[in-house]
Amino acid sequence: MLFNSFEFLVFLPIVFILYWFIFRERKWQNLLIVIASYIFYGWWDWRFLILIAITSLCSYGSGLLLEYYEGKRQRQQIISAVNIILNLGILGVFKYYNFFVNNLDNLFGFMGIHLNWVTVNVILPVGISFYTFQALSYTIDVYQKKIPATHDIVEFFAFISFFPQLVAGPIERATNLLPQFQQNRRFEYAKAVDGMRQMLWGLLKKLVIADNCAAIVNSYWGQYYELSGIALFSLGVLFTFQIYCDFSGYSDIAIGCARLFGINLMRNFNFPYFSRSIPEFWRRWHISLTTWFRDYIYFPLGGSKCDKWKTIRNVYIVWGVSGLWHGAQWTFVCWGLYHATLLAIYNILGINTKYKHVVAYGHFLPNIKEAIQIILTFFLAVVGWIIFRAESLTQALHYLYCMFIKHHLFGNIHGKQWIISALLLMFVEWLQRDKEHALQIPHRGVFKYAITRYGIYITILYLMFMYSGTVQTFIYFQF
Repeated sequence: MLFNSFEFLVFLPIVFILYWFIFRERKWQNLLIVIASYIFYGWWDWRFLILIAITSLCSYGSGLLLEYYEGKRQRQQIISAVNIILNLGILGVFKYYNFFVNNLDNLFGFMGIHLNWVTVNVILPVGISFYTFQALSYTIDVYQKKIPATHDIVEFFAFISFFPQLVAGPIERATNLLPQFQQNRRFEYAKAVDGMRQMLWGLLKKLVIADNCAAIVNSYWGQYYELSGIALFSLGVLFTFQIYCDFSGYSDIAIGCARLFGINLMRNFNFPYFSRSIPEFWRRWHISLTTWFRDYIYFPLGGSKCDKWKTIRNVYIVWGVSGLWHGAQWTFVCWGLYHATLLAIYNILGINTKYKHVVAYGHFLPNIKEAIQIILTFFLAVVGWIIFRAESLTQALHYLYCMFIKHHLFGNIHGKQWIISALLLMFVEWLQRDKEHALQIPHRGVFKYAITRYGIYITILYLMFMYSGTVQTFIYFQF
C-alpha cells in the first residue's frame, strides 16, 4: 500500500479511529498495530508476510534464548550468530543470490570453467533490507545488554512491523521504538497536528517534485549519449532532487504518521543538501542507516580509534557494505566506494569531524566560504547520484565522460521548470533549517493567526492537486 494512494487515504483514518476510540488499552492498541501493519504490507503480496513473520519469530526467540542463557557467553554467541546468519541468509537469497551466482559464473568463465549454476526467479520483497536490519539490531542490543529481551510477542511484532516505517525506514533501534510499545500512550493534539504538517510537506515533496523530476529523468536517461554536457548535468541535478524529495518525503510521511499514534520515530534527514562537506552530508542523509552501520560495523572494526590507515580501511569496508545494501548491482557498490574515497580524503585532510552545527545559524545567508563549500558538496553528491542511477558501470562511466569531456558544454537544459521548483522548495527548507521539518510552524508572529496557517495548507494542497506528476513508487522500496 502506497502512502500516496486512495487505499491509504481510507486505511489511515480507520486505523486512527480504532486506535484511539475503540482499542484504548495498550495491549489492544499494539495488536491493532500488528494487524494493520500486516494488512498494509500484505497489500503488495500476501506471501511477503511469511518472510516478515519468520524474521520476527526468529529474532523474538533469539532474545528469549539470550536471556535464558544469561552468563553463558559462548552459548549466547552461538544464538546471536545463528539468528544473524538466518536473517542475513533470507535477505541474501532474495536479494543477492542471483548477483553472486552470475558474478562467480563470469569469474570462472574467464578461466574456462563453466559452473552453470541455476539462478532463481523470485520477487524481491518490499523493504526487506529495512526490517531485517531492524530485527538484527534487536538481537545485537540484547546480546550487548543495551536492552532486556521482551516477553510480549505482540509488542515485538509491532516493533518490527510498525506500518509507517516498515518498508523504507527510518530503521529504528529497539532501544528507542520497543519501549514505546511497552508503555501507555495518550493522544496529544499538538503532536498530531505537527505530524500531519510533516506528512503534508512529505507528500508535497513526493508528488510535486520527486514524481515530476522522475518523469523527465526516465524519459531522457536512456538517450543520455545524445545530450550536451550541460543537459547531462541538469539531468543529474534533477535526479539529485528526485531521490531527496522521494526518500526524505517518505521519511516525513512516516515520522508524521507515527506521531498520529503517539509514537516518536528517529529523524532520518536533516537538510543534507545544505552540508559543507561530504562527512557532514552523511551525518544528515538517511541518518538511521548511516548510524546503524556506524554502531554495528564501523565501531566494532575499531572506528576512528585506530591509526589513520586502518580508519580509512574501516571506512571502505562500511561503504562497500552500504553500497551492496542498496542493491545487487556493481553501480551501488561503486557508489559506496566513491563516497568512501571522498570520506578518506576528508579524513586525511583532518576535517572529518567539523561542521556539526546548523549552517549560517542566526544569519539569513551563508558567508562566501560556506556557500562555496555547499556548492562543492552538492556537486560531489550529484556525481555520486549519477553513478547510483546508472544501469551499469559502463553507462555510469560513459555518462560522466560525456558530461565532462565528450559533448559540447552548452545545450538545452531539460526540466528547468522543475529544477526551479525544487530550488524554491529548498529555499523554504533553508528558512526552516534549524527545525525538525519545513512545516514546523511556531504559533507566533503572523503564524499565530489560523488564517495564515490554513492558507499555507490550502496552497500546498492546491499545488499537489494541480501539479502532481505521474504516480511513481518510492525509490527506496526496491531496497
